[in-house]
Amino acid sequence: MQEDLKNKINLETDADEYLDCKDMKCPLPIVKLSKAIKQMAAGQIVAVEATDPAFKSDVQAWVKTTGCELLEFIEGPVQVAVIRKL
Repeated sequence: MQEDLKNKINLETDADEYLDCKDMKCPLPIVKLSKAIKQMAAGQIVAVEATDPAFKSDVQAWVKTTGCELLEFIEGPVQVAVIRKL
């Protein structure tokens, strides 16, 4: 699965962490993302897959409040957010 996600998001830089939040309802994808980011060093990248319809707006609000950088967001039945910890 990790290799499939890397191919799907087509990043120049490999993500350091991959989170599978498919089939999780709000707020669980953001909770899982928050826990993962706390364990990461500045500059590291996390890619998150989610199917919750509110995920896009949730992750956009979350990056504003945490100071992280949303590098890429891919919409679709499975949404993918690529975030860098600053």
